[in-house]
This record gives sequence, C-alpha cells and structure tokens, in this order.
Amino acid sequence: MIKELAKMIDHSILHPTKTDKDLLRECQVAVKYDVASVCVKPYMVKEAAEYLKGTDVMVGCVIGFPAGNSTIEVKVFETGTACRDGAVEIDMVINVGKALSGEWEYIEKEIDAVTKACHKNGAIVKVIFETDYVTRDEDKIRLCEICTSVGADYVKTSSGFGFVKDKDGRFYYTGATVPDLKLMRQHSGPEVKVKAAGGIRTLDQLLEVREAGCSRCGATATAAIMEEAINRFGA
Repeated sequence: MIKELAKMIDHSILHPTKTDKDLLRECQVAVKYDVASVCVKPYMVKEAAEYLKGTDVMVGCVIGFPAGNSTIEVKVFETGTACRDGAVEIDMVINVGKALSGEWEYIEKEIDAVTKACHKNGAIVKVIFETDYVTRDEDKIRLCEICTSVGADYVKTSSGFGFVKDKDGRFYYTGATVPDLKLMRQHSGPEVKVKAAGGIRTLDQLLEVREAGCSRCGATATAAIMEEAINRFGA
C-alpha cells in the first residue's frame, strides 16, 4: 500500500521562489519516499536529472506554465529542450483562452503537437485543463475527447497556480475536485490516465482522488502525506 501510494505522487517543485538549494532538498524528499516523479521548472531539469540519477524517481517538467499562453511552436520547442535535458514526463498547460472561445481546432492542433514531441523523445504528456478557469462540463468533456483522439497519456485538472479573483479583489484557488476527476475519467479513453493537481495535502485526499480514478497526483505536501500513510498502514 505504501509503495502504491508513493508511486501516485508527482512531487512538485514549481513555485517561483524555489531555488537550486530547494531543488536539492526536495529531490532528496522525493527519493526518501520513492515517489513517481519530481515535477520541476524547465531550467531545473538538468540538475534534477543529475540528483535523481540511479533512483526510481523520474523527472517531469512543466511546459507553457502556468498560464498556457505560449504559441504552439514555443511549447513544442520547450518540450524538446526539456526532454533533451532529461525530462521523461511533460505537464503542459493548454491555451485556456482558446478553449474558453471554443476554438477546438487550435486546441487539438496544440495538444497533438506537444504529444507528438513528447512521444518522439520517449516522454509522456499530461495535459493541464486548468479547471478553475475552464469550468463548463461540456468544455472539459471536449478536452477529454481531444486528448483521447490525439493519444495524450494523461488529462490533468490544474497547474496549482490558476487563481481566480473574487468580487472583493481577493484571489482564491480550488484545484482538483472529485466531480471533475470523475468526469474526466468517464470521458477519457481507457488508455488515458487522470492526474489530480491542486489542493491535495493529506492522505485522505490522496485516497479520495485515487477512488475517483486518478493514477497520479501532484503534491507539495509529500512528506506529510507519506508520513501519515506510514503511520496508518505501516512502513
């Protein structure tokens, strides 16, 4: 059970304030608990790959992060660079504005291009919908169908940085929700996996998203989650 839960976690090292010293420490956390991967900023890929050499923890990299506004060509270039630097998993943010405008041909072209670039380089791709912005179920379903059609490996809820401003000018963030995860699981093909990201900070939340059909979960609270799992289920 412990190993199974650990291998659900992509340990995220993505906050803009994270330094190279933080990267080393967080890679050590990832190795200690033998998680699935670390998910890092593009310039950190080479260092992360070096730190994780000889371990079972993979290196992932975000693309078009966090807003998804880069052109398709830039996302493809960024993907190739990350893969050459040592990333074997790519988490890309879609062009949210295009999705909200219903420009599905563009979205399909974008996801297809990055998926092909990943697979050409022996990497997998996780497609971030940013569900705090793309809120209509019919749009999420369409994205699942597109990801299935082009052969993406994962659909993913959020970047972790999709903050929404309320009427008082304050920012809030929801991230992964069980209804969204169930919807994404239901409308993605059987070969497409689901990743939860955003707001998963406890063991119970990890177990809940697993029950909803998730194979992976992005987390920064990895140590707390895994220590809780060890205490509950035994080492």
